[in-house]
Amino acid sequence: MACQPAILQPVPLQARYLTYTLIPGADPAADLRALRDCVDGDKIVAGLGLSLVSALGKNIEGLRTFPQQAARGIDIPSTPAALWLWLRGADRGVLLNRHRQLDAALAAALQPDSVIDAFTHDIGRDLTGYEDGTENPKDDAAVAAAISQQPGISGSSFVAVQQWLHDFPGFEALSQTEQDHSVGRRRSDNEELDDAPESAHVKRTAQESFDPEAFVVRRSMPWAEARCGGLVFTAFGASFDAFEAQLKRMIGAEDGITDGLFRFTRPLTGAYFWCPPLRDGRLDLAALGL
Repeated sequence: MACQPAILQPVPLQARYLTYTLIPGADPAADLRALRDCVDGDKIVAGLGLSLVSALGKNIEGLRTFPQQAARGIDIPSTPAALWLWLRGADRGVLLNRHRQLDAALAAALQPDSVIDAFTHDIGRDLTGYEDGTENPKDDAAVAAAISQQPGISGSSFVAVQQWLHDFPGFEALSQTEQDHSVGRRRSDNEELDDAPESAHVKRTAQESFDPEAFVVRRSMPWAEARCGGLVFTAFGASFDAFEAQLKRMIGAEDGITDGLFRFTRPLTGAYFWCPPLRDGRLDLAALGL
């Protein structure tokens, strides 16, 4: 079995994130069989939530609900969904038509919930101008970080998804030094700052500083709607453990130091999904009895 290939590929020029909820009392088996034929793991990446797996009377070891947390004026919401789809491409019109086809294919048991359009900005920068994903593991290290080798679900991945809303006026009110120290890198050349405070995001989430090391593969993309915008944070892991370790440190659960990013951005959503592997180019749902 192989992983959905887009997990290990660069982000696309355009994307659309979809979530669905389960219609009460509906049997999702037929919808999942239809989904199996639609998802190639390249143009469409699929993640199944705990409620959808549970509706089939099945269990995927390691799949759980995103933890709601709060600390020092910071709220980390939990907004679970039954199904998450990441549509990838270069043409928003194509993504729209693909979205409509998926809605029709899943209409028996799954109802549309949220839609977020995202895009690549300035060759891989966040809307604040900072490069995103600099410390992503690569090649074999990326596979080890993002892809599960558990018997029965080998080739699958666990993804944490959050939509973050940026406070652009608040960010722009900070001096350049304060902005750089919040992130821990110089925006001008992406160099890590040795003199950045302990609250700097780079220091809070240094993946090798955890025990065990907390590596994830980030495939985040900016989003914008009207005058609002931010980042769809997307972290793939062999489990949720590495992501949770990073999030706990960001909110200061260990030492009371909160991540500098919270000075100008906050999460609106938070959800966990299991991304099944592929077999012969289609989703392998054997672990769900399908």
